[in-house]
Amino acid sequence: MTQTNSHNASRPEWLKVRVCGSPEYLEVQSLLKQHDLHTVCQEANCPNRAECFSKGTATFLIMGPNCTRNCRFCNVAHGATAEPDAAEPAHIARTVALLGIKHAVITSVTRDDLPDGGAGHFVRVVKAIRGLERGVTVEVLTPDFQGDPEALRKVLAVAPEVFNHNVETVPRLYPKVRPAANYRRSLKILGMAADHGDLLVKSGIMVGLGESAEELRLVFRDLKVSGVTLLTVGQYLPPSARHYPVARYYHPDEFNLLARQAREAGIPRVLAGPLVRSSYHAEEQYHPA
Repeated sequence: MTQTNSHNASRPEWLKVRVCGSPEYLEVQSLLKQHDLHTVCQEANCPNRAECFSKGTATFLIMGPNCTRNCRFCNVAHGATAEPDAAEPAHIARTVALLGIKHAVITSVTRDDLPDGGAGHFVRVVKAIRGLERGVTVEVLTPDFQGDPEALRKVLAVAPEVFNHNVETVPRLYPKVRPAANYRRSLKILGMAADHGDLLVKSGIMVGLGESAEELRLVFRDLKVSGVTLLTVGQYLPPSARHYPVARYYHPDEFNLLARQAREAGIPRVLAGPLVRSSYHAEEQYHPA
């Protein structure tokens, strides 16, 4: 969800990121390649990849690099899919152990081609991490499973500490930005997770797509009603000229205002900033100082 280098010149200074090649960064890259693992950090070309890899952490992208949907904001590839790799859960658990990750974030491409939308594979990955000798908290960032309550219940049954599902944008922009998704369906998914019991419910939204201030305030209220207690707000950055165009860049001060408005709507833990993404500082947001 970031621009290619050819677009960097048009970015404000606060959106320019320094490339990093620290030993820790290279170690994470090597481990991922060794176990044939994907991360949303790489597939979505996240601007925070260097920072997160250098800290020895990553957001694992399960069930392959190709998505069955083709949202206009996203850099994840759209194309042919394969059966989920049966060895992937064990490889992820081993990588979590080797990196000393304390808070593992697991997300996936959307797999509308699978009967359960891939919920069963989420379960296998979480169980593999739970099998580690040391305690690791788990955050899942799931697709909407096409609103299938049974698929959602599978994931909730393995008790992730954090259940995350992004609304991404305001409802008016769904037909243009993510036509295969449904805003009300996403709110229902979040509400079901909140009703499940002892877990934290999280969501995320991008700004800069042409939304209004009032539309954002309404989304914050909807998320509060749906049981969301953790929220991320970040700047939309089009991956290429073919993707949905950015309407404007928000100044860092505006993100402070958005965070305050979200808290005033009743969402207690809000992380907002130009480079904030769904899993950015996820451990710190789960364990606030």
